[in-house]
Amino acid sequence: MRSRYSAYVLKLEDYLRKTWDPSTLPDEPIFEEDKPTQWVELKIKNTSIAPDGLSGTVEFIAIFKVNGKAHRMHEISQFVKEDGSWLYVDGEFPDIK
Repeated sequence: MRSRYSAYVLKLEDYLRKTWDPSTLPDEPIFEEDKPTQWVELKIKNTSIAPDGLSGTVEFIAIFKVNGKAHRMHEISQFVKEDGSWLYVDGEFPDIK
């Protein structure tokens, strides 16, 4: 999770695509040029790994700014482990009802 956050900070789209499960990888670009984002902080709240070691979750809060306005993203991310690497599948946003 921390490496993917760092990739967002550094705008490393190739790394993000490499660590994204192909079944949910978006076709469109990950970064929107018209919305410059400044990532400020990552707080890991919880992690869990399934007993078989092949899937897991990471709950986090990311603080970021767009055009100087602060935002908070709370996500529970789902990951799968394939060939020794963790891949992002998708996420739930518990603050959105």
